[in-house]
Amino acid sequence: MSLVLNYTYRLYPDAEQEAKLLDWLEICRGSYNYALGEIKDWCNSRKCAVDRCSVSSEYIIAADAPFPGYYRQQNALPQAKKEYPRLGEVPSQVLQTTIRRLHDAWEFFQKQGFGFPRFKKQYSSVKPQSRVN
Repeated sequence: MSLVLNYTYRLYPDAEQEAKLLDWLEICRGSYNYALGEIKDWCNSRKCAVDRCSVSSEYIIAADAPFPGYYRQQNALPQAKKEYPRLGEVPSQVLQTTIRRLHDAWEFFQKQGFGFPRFKKQYSSVKPQSRVN
């Protein structure tokens, strides 16, 4: 028999750290929404019959284009960091986890058949809790 002890420590970031964390959340929200947009575009391009698609109102992706899966989107992150330098402010593991969370939600949707992942709203409404000393 072994005894496992867990400790929880509360962190109190200063104003600069808090601003940086909120900025990271916004960058992660943008990457999540962009990746979800790729998945939605891919799904929407396969909804209508070929002879009935409206070129003006349907976003058409090539029929042989692969699904934008987890590894494909994760491997696109280094190129995205070159195109959008702001992504470089966030550690790569955080962006990878963001993509992982999206694909976990996608897999849940695939298994359950309902609950399509939704675009995330801005995190700017997050208010820091007051400190208790």
